[in-house]
Order: sequence, then structure tokens, then C-alpha cells
Amino acid sequence: MMFLRKEWVLCVLIGCLGLVSAAWSEESLEQQNQATSAVIPAPVLSQGLPEMAPAPLDVAAASLKKDAVCTRCHDESETKPILAIYQTKHGVRADPRTPNCQSCHGDSERHLHGDPNQKGRAAPDVLFGTKRGTSGSYAPSDSTVQNDACLSCHNKDAKRSHWEGSTHQRRDVACASCHQIHTAHDKVRDKRTQPEICFTCHKEQRAQIDRASHHPIPEGKMSCSDCHNPHGSIGPKLMKRDSVNETCYTCHMEKRGPFVQDHEPVGEDCTICHNPHGTTAESMLKMRPPFLCQSCHTPHSPVQLSLTGQTPPSPNSLGWWNGAAITQGRGCVNCHSQIHGSNNPNAANNPLFR
Repeated sequence: MMFLRKEWVLCVLIGCLGLVSAAWSEESLEQQNQATSAVIPAPVLSQGLPEMAPAPLDVAAASLKKDAVCTRCHDESETKPILAIYQTKHGVRADPRTPNCQSCHGDSERHLHGDPNQKGRAAPDVLFGTKRGTSGSYAPSDSTVQNDACLSCHNKDAKRSHWEGSTHQRRDVACASCHQIHTAHDKVRDKRTQPEICFTCHKEQRAQIDRASHHPIPEGKMSCSDCHNPHGSIGPKLMKRDSVNETCYTCHMEKRGPFVQDHEPVGEDCTICHNPHGTTAESMLKMRPPFLCQSCHTPHSPVQLSLTGQTPPSPNSLGWWNGAAITQGRGCVNCHSQIHGSNNPNAANNPLFR
């Protein structure tokens, strides 16, 4: 009997300790949740913790308070969707790097409180765009002023390190000429809609890309920025790589070589034979063979004669190097099929054979 009573007392003690431990755990968890919710907004918590720690609530609230100075007038009634910026990366208030209205447009004190020396409301300090606003009231700021506002944040991006001195910068192209900030869908950043933005200036390339032989840009499989860096580069024509060939080799690596027999124009510049924006000849060739080949390899050229060791034919000769015979053959690539380079070691005197 005494043994059973002791065992019963021990069970009661263990149960009490368990209840105390559970209560302490719930209180600790509740305190932790309260501390977390004080820093992370409820919508963010419902989606799980982000990769980067969000800004404290006071920072986000202060930023929204600055925006409220502008959004009390610039609301849903605007022709352009001004408030749609909160659907973009420029409106994520949980990130302390996110700018507010004044970060881009300036404090604009004269616009807010008026200017005694000016009739009507003054323009904001920085106004973006390429033409007068939708209201027709203000002209956009100079492109340099607009771009300085953008580069105050984006100047550390490696893709924009060569903006100064680039073709677009020298021709006073503003960031807002291509980009739309107050929208969830920036057309120039979408592979399917980017070409129509580029073609507003590059109209010749618009016509070329609609020809029969072209890169799959109209089909939405490629974009202009796959080859070009519009923010500047050290390569020609704003190429993403150091040269035209290096840019082409990012996709056409089988043409890189090295080969036993090299075709000199291939190593020099792909655009000697190809027009990458589109042509009417197959493989985006500037002309179809044999006319493309004969733009360099004329029937009587010293290059052709040195390849065979022949002496120049007499005017009455009708041999193989007769111009009419070569033109009528119309099949240079029937034999010279490896036109980018050949690995045939026996083709020393007749290069680029299979």
C-alpha cells in the first residue's frame, strides 16, 4: 500500500512539471511572435520570411508619409497610373533601399507651396519623360538631370558601368525614353515587347527584322538586349561582348574553331557575310552564293590563282577560271561546305572542303 501511494505522488509531480513547462513554452513563443510582428508586417509574415530582412515599420511608415505629400493630389484620377508604382520594385516599402517620390522628383518645394515669382504652380524639380506631360503643363527636365536621378541608385550596377560616353548618352537619350517606372509592366524589360521600344528610333532594323531570314525576335524568343547592351559597352555597336564575333559565339559556339583551315573573314567579323538583323537570303547572308563569294573571290583575282599555282589565263582561254563558268555553276558551297573553317588536313591547296 505504501509503495502504491508513493508511485501515485510521483506521477502527480511529473504531471505538474509538464503543465508548467508547456505554459512557459507558450508564453515564450507568444513573446517571440510579438517581437517579430513589431518588425515584419503581417502580410509579409503570411508569405514567409523573405531572403533579405525587411525594414522596420517606422522606416516604411516614414517613407509612405513622404509619399503622402504627393499622393494626396496625384491619385487614381491621373491619366497615367501613378499609384501603380507600388506594384513594382520601386514601391516595395519593406526594402529600406526603396526610393520615395522625393528621391526621384526632388523636394519640389516651389511645386508644393508655390513660387511668388511665377504665375501658377511651378514644375517639380525633376520631371521625367521625352515630351510635355499628359496635362501639357510642364516640359520634361533635361536628359542629364533625369539620368542623374536614376544613376544616383543604379550607378553601381555592372551593366551600366559604361554609360558615360556611350552612344545613347552622347545623343541625350534619357532613361525614361525607354523605361516606364510607374507601371508593373515595363515594356523594354519584356522580351516580347522590347523590340517595339527599340524600333521607335531604329527604324531600319524594324524593316530588316521582318525579312524572311532573321533571328527569332518577332517570335519573342530573342530580344535586342541579348546581343546589345543599351547602357554602354566597350564593344562596337553597343555589343555585350568585346567584339561582334565574341557576341555571336555566345550562341554559335561551333563557329569559333580553331580549325586546320581558317576562313579569314570568319575570324575578322561575322557581319562581313551576315546581316544579323535579317535578310532575304538564307542564313542571313547579305547576298546568296555565288555572288557573295565573288564579292571577294573574283575569277581573275591573284588569290584564286595562287591557290592553284596557275598562271593568269590568256584572253582566249576557256578553262576552269573563266568568269562565266564559275558564275553559271552557282554552287560554291557544294564543294566548299565548311565555309566557317575546315579540319580536313588534306585540303591545303583547296581549303574549306568537307
